[in-house]
Amino acid sequence: MPARDHRPKGIWRVTDIRAVDWANGPEAGMVLLDQTLLPGEERFVVCATVDSVVDAIERLVVRGAPALGAAGAFGVAVAVGEGERRGWTDVELRTQVQRIRDSRPTAVNLAWGVDRAAARIGAGLDAVIAEGRALADEDRAANRALSRHGADWILDALTERASDGPVRVLTHCNAGALATTGWGTALGVVHELHDRGVLGRVYADETRPLLQGARLTAWELARLGIDHVVQVDSAAASTILGGNVDVAVVGADRIAANGDAANKIGTLGVALACADAGIPFVVAAPTSTVDVATASGADIRIELRDGHEVVSWAGSATAPATTTGFNPAFDVTPARLISAIVTEVGVETPGDGSNTIFRATGP
Repeated sequence: MPARDHRPKGIWRVTDIRAVDWANGPEAGMVLLDQTLLPGEERFVVCATVDSVVDAIERLVVRGAPALGAAGAFGVAVAVGEGERRGWTDVELRTQVQRIRDSRPTAVNLAWGVDRAAARIGAGLDAVIAEGRALADEDRAANRALSRHGADWILDALTERASDGPVRVLTHCNAGALATTGWGTALGVVHELHDRGVLGRVYADETRPLLQGARLTAWELARLGIDHVVQVDSAAASTILGGNVDVAVVGADRIAANGDAANKIGTLGVALACADAGIPFVVAAPTSTVDVATASGADIRIELRDGHEVVSWAGSATAPATTTGFNPAFDVTPARLISAIVTEVGVETPGDGSNTIFRATGP
């Protein structure tokens, strides 16, 4: 495949990871690193049809809010290319683009990326591809900037608490290079602390039911040479209240105007434990994840995934055959539990959530 990295497996730098890309040539299409196969296999897939794009998004071949934004934009390019091959009318093309937009409802970046690229359809396929690449470039730059802001804020906050020594971090799910177009958000902050020589151990929650923390975050941390452990999600509160963590840093899939934040299910429990322990709980995400049209977390639609993900693993049942699984993909952490929201333009402290802190011009 044109966009495949042909270097020997296992020696990538995290800064080289491209979870989402575009390939030109005879196999033109959106190129995805299949995250359902990690860490056991590093395989790229090329999506050249809308059906394959929707399937990849729904199956979590690509996941993470910023990465979904890029996948949405490049997905529009896939739709335009397929439409040219199949002779779709404008109405048919727009219908297929909407399918991509609707394939996952909670992460605002997906719809944002689709809409941004769709605005370029009239200019032709090359213009749509260029928009997708511009979006990806902007995301990588935003991730580096927010990582610096986040590291600065954390170090200042810990200094105020008279905390010294290496910074011990807990994170939930995966918000690294794999969840973005490069570098990462929450894990980007961790990376920045590591580069500054102030990072201690990282506690990565395994993140049920699909183990994004164990499979993906640990995969990235290992490549960075960062001291880390993977723990079951139910150990997080004990780890925090036991004094083993100085700060929790997580990503977000949608941030409401008042600072309420939706992230992978289990995040809310981490925030509650941090509040009880009196340690900072930090959300790190680009401004593209902020949805100013959503007033509060009460208005965020939570994706409910197939319950089989909870009661089975790798095709084998883990619960009785008559048992069904309840599988919300996300929860909402109220602004009052969030110490800081870090974006590429700075840091916001949301307070009690009674006020609008994000507007159309950004925080």
